Amino acid sequence: MQVPLPYTLLASRIGCALHGRLCMDYRLQIAARYLFSAKRVSLISLITGLSTVGVALGVAALIVVLSVMNGFFDFVRDLMVALDPHVRVESTDARGLDDPGEIERLALSYDEVASASAFVEGRAVLVQRGTSGRANTVVTVRGVAPEATAGMQAAMRTGAFNIGTAGVEGNAAGIVLNTGLGRSQGLVPRADSDAPRIGLISAAGIEQSLTQVFSVPRLHWFAVRGLFAMQAAQQDARVYIGVPQAQRLFQMRDRVSGIDIRLHDIEQAEAVKARLQRALDSEAFTVRTWYDLQRALFDVMQLEKWGAWAILFLIVIVAAFNIVGSLTMVVIEKRRDVGVLQAMGVSKRSIRQIFMAEGALIGAVGTGTGAVLGLGLAWAQQQYALVPLSRAESFLIDAYPVAIQLTDVVAVTGLSFGLCVAAALYPATRAASVPPAQAVQGEA
Repeated sequence: MQVPLPYTLLASRIGCALHGRLCMDYRLQIAARYLFSAKRVSLISLITGLSTVGVALGVAALIVVLSVMNGFFDFVRDLMVALDPHVRVESTDARGLDDPGEIERLALSYDEVASASAFVEGRAVLVQRGTSGRANTVVTVRGVAPEATAGMQAAMRTGAFNIGTAGVEGNAAGIVLNTGLGRSQGLVPRADSDAPRIGLISAAGIEQSLTQVFSVPRLHWFAVRGLFAMQAAQQDARVYIGVPQAQRLFQMRDRVSGIDIRLHDIEQAEAVKARLQRALDSEAFTVRTWYDLQRALFDVMQLEKWGAWAILFLIVIVAAFNIVGSLTMVVIEKRRDVGVLQAMGVSKRSIRQIFMAEGALIGAVGTGTGAVLGLGLAWAQQQYALVPLSRAESFLIDAYPVAIQLTDVVAVTGLSFGLCVAAALYPATRAASVPPAQAVQGEA
């Protein structure tokens, strides 16, 4: 003869008490029995299964998509810091910094800092003769120290990042241009004396020629040594020369525009920025991180990430609504059992906890399965590049990049599990409000 459910539960509860509560809590036992011990596949179990699958798919999709978004963010960030520093200190004075060495020594005194070097930046007119390319193009000129250009080597497409004068006939300094500018000018970099020459003239040089009698604008000539490409990340007409050449071009004497700082760990950029801001006069200097330098681009990428997060989380929300429906049907189906438990002395609070535990079990199974599936897919893409990029030949990578962040995984699984538990609140409250006498008699 089959022992009725209430007596079985009562015996289980007494046994747990006698063994120091080593057994599973009776409320969790009931919840697990309602979910996993069905002898036949009913509509309720089917809806519950679909809810669990929905939660799992939503969690897996969120983890995979957020990991891909993180991968693209890290990829673009690495492209940016090949051109931009981790932290930059600039003077608020348009004339630049008088004593860059003092700030360099201050920066290098921090353990997080790997290097610090001065730079000069300004706008100039590029002049070229003897070609069919565009003449008198306005470009952004950046003068950098040779030791600060290690990250640029990966971005080179033609030639080398050579902005010095070593090995160049006529003592002409080298210049490096971005690919779009070089192609529009029809320039082919060379390492020998036959390298094409281009001239630069700054606004200061033009002003000097206009204010002085019998004076012509002074052109500074450079030998084209290389072309670099940053894809869509940097579309402006940008050229690189040495710091001394840039100082002469912009007539800055010994002044510089600012100090570029590179760190051992890019994640320490905000901390170093805060320390520099405390040490320097805020009215005389501005301190910006790599994120600040390209804030518009990175803000858009973050907006895309959280937009995708919000859209995909709708899958979990829909699954949670299914949980509300399925547990409500369980409450109706188990109405008599609920009444018997109440008649045996089980409190309304414990009845509510039984159905809350059902929601927690659905959330745990769905969230756990989704997390394992999502992390597995992200890891496989990271290791084996299963999904290639379309038109990869026009990009710098062949497959979708992936970067798994623990904070994203914790946020997705935590919110999904919490939503499943919250979805069980209404059915649990309804179950606790069932009158025991009517439930035992099987009244509707």
